[in-house]
Formats: sequence, structure tokens, C-alpha cells
Amino acid sequence: MFDRAYIDYLLHFHCDRDYFECHEVLEEHWKKDVLKDRKKYWVGLIQIAVALYHHRRGNFSGALKMISNAIGIIESERDHIEKLGLHSDLLMKLLVKRKNEIQHQRPYTSIDLPIKNKELMKECLSICKNEGIEWGAESNLTDKELIHRHKRRDRTDVIEERLFQLEKRKVERSHKNNMES
Repeated sequence: MFDRAYIDYLLHFHCDRDYFECHEVLEEHWKKDVLKDRKKYWVGLIQIAVALYHHRRGNFSGALKMISNAIGIIESERDHIEKLGLHSDLLMKLLVKRKNEIQHQRPYTSIDLPIKNKELMKECLSICKNEGIEWGAESNLTDKELIHRHKRRDRTDVIEERLFQLEKRKVERSHKNNMES
């Protein structure tokens, strides 16, 4: 009934609080659609995770930007959020409250998304039981690997793609300049 990537997002969000992995899992799923068919609500959920990642690290400006963007998207995508088994009104209240906490530079605390679909909740809890993981665990604020995940990942493929695109643009500009001469 629900995409496995979304289930994985929820598990990371509520169990190990690995917001970086939440972002990775859902972004990969979001990018499977062709550009014109990509779902905006996935971006909203991704940005919630990124906002919490930044908040936990004390990056209040990054957290504020992401939570603000997420609020805008979730507000405009309420119907889709409901279809994802979340209570959109409660989610909006939760996000606005978190935004206020970020604006006042209050310390990070873990939050749970308001899941209202009983089958979705049942599926998540069943996976937790089978894998021996705890639903609703507090974020481990002493786990440096979790807190600074973005600094510890292998970015070789991203760097190579950027260099490839840069070289491609240089060739295109050179070709354009030669045509104009």
C-alpha cells in the first residue's frame, strides 16, 4: 500500500533518528520519477528531515530555511500528506511549533510525525519488532556519526558528476563561441 522508501523514511525518522538517511532514501525515491512528474510532497518530507538534521547540529539558519520551506510545501500538499497516512493539521502545528523553537534557538528534541493510518503504523511497528529496533526512541545526541553524517559520507560520485557537468558546459561555451566567430 505504501512505498518501501516511505516506510524506510518513517523507520529512520522514528527509530534511529538518522535524518540524513531519511533524506537520502526519500530523495532517491523522488528522483525515480521523470522531472515533470516528481511529487512535491516528497520534497516537503525530505526538508523536514533536513531541518531536524540541521537543528540537532545547532545550525539554526539552515534549520530555519528548511523548516520554512517544508511548511510551505506541506501546507500546499495537505491532500497528499493525508494520503500518506499523516494527519496534515497536526503535522502543520508540529512544524510551526518547531519553527518557533528554531527561531528562538532552543535545543533540538526528537519529534514524531503524526501518523493516523492504522495500517501504516501497524506495518512500521511490525518491522521494528522483526528487526529489534525501538519505535519512538530519542535521538542519541552523543553519537557523532549520526550527528555529523554528511561529513563522513563518500562524495566521490557527486564530485565526479559536478566536474563532468562543468567540463560539459565549457565545451558547450567553446562550441558556441566558435560558432559566433
